[in-house]
Amino acid sequence: MHTGAELEIRLQRAAFNRALAAGDLPAIGPILAPAAILVTGTDSALISGRKAQLIAWKREFAATDRSIYVRTPQTITVSPVEPIAFEQGDWVGTTSSGIRQSGGIYSAKWRQIGAAWCIEAELYVTLS
Repeated sequence: MHTGAELEIRLQRAAFNRALAAGDLPAIGPILAPAAILVTGTDSALISGRKAQLIAWKREFAATDRSIYVRTPQTITVSPVEPIAFEQGDWVGTTSSGIRQSGGIYSAKWRQIGAAWCIEAELYVTLS
């Protein structure tokens, strides 16, 4: 059984996956903390800040046969002393036509900001 915080994070991750699949920038923004950091899986490019990430996703969504990424959490560890949590799981990238491009593992740090859990940092490693 999941704790309340873990369930909220899983719901936020599912919403993020749906937003990526739909190309829905307005739905992605609130899930990212203002200073969210993303380190990409292959070239370790650093995308720093919500605004920079939304610009990157907007470019990605404009591609003809764009990539769709799905993150599947395996574990979520909620801190008992701070409003933070750590997510670990697997990710897969496919083209919008359904061809698998890449995949691997990821980790994400979440922070509760007000009532919402937001992604504060993500790190991806490409394994396939």
